[in-house]
Amino acid sequence: MPSYSSNTLHSAPDTLHINGIRAYGYTGALPEEQVLGQWFAADITLWVDLEKAAESDRLDDTRDYSAIVTDTLDLIRTSRFTLIEKLAMAIASLCLQYNDVTQVRVQLTKEVPPIPDFAGHITVDITRRP
Repeated sequence: MPSYSSNTLHSAPDTLHINGIRAYGYTGALPEEQVLGQWFAADITLWVDLEKAAESDRLDDTRDYSAIVTDTLDLIRTSRFTLIEKLAMAIASLCLQYNDVTQVRVQLTKEVPPIPDFAGHITVDITRRP
């Protein structure tokens, strides 16, 4: 198997994508959204240096994405914000608590918004840095 040098391959920022985080939550502007709830889906992109993990092949050298998934699920399930923008920002702030994350993108989707005659979904897309 060929040996790859990180000096020749590492030229762009590394990203870790966590897609399809789905939970039932209570964020919404209408009173019934805060009582009855609805489904949300989150996709998160983390900018984090993955070079050490790629070289060592050790779990300890990378970002533990399972903790981010668990914390995001908990945040969606327990928060009662009026706006999905606020929930997206709370998820971004959660991710930026990790020192190795230099930037985060959160795409938060309200899967079935309560809008008459509308069968689509609404997504907020934010990118933040510490």
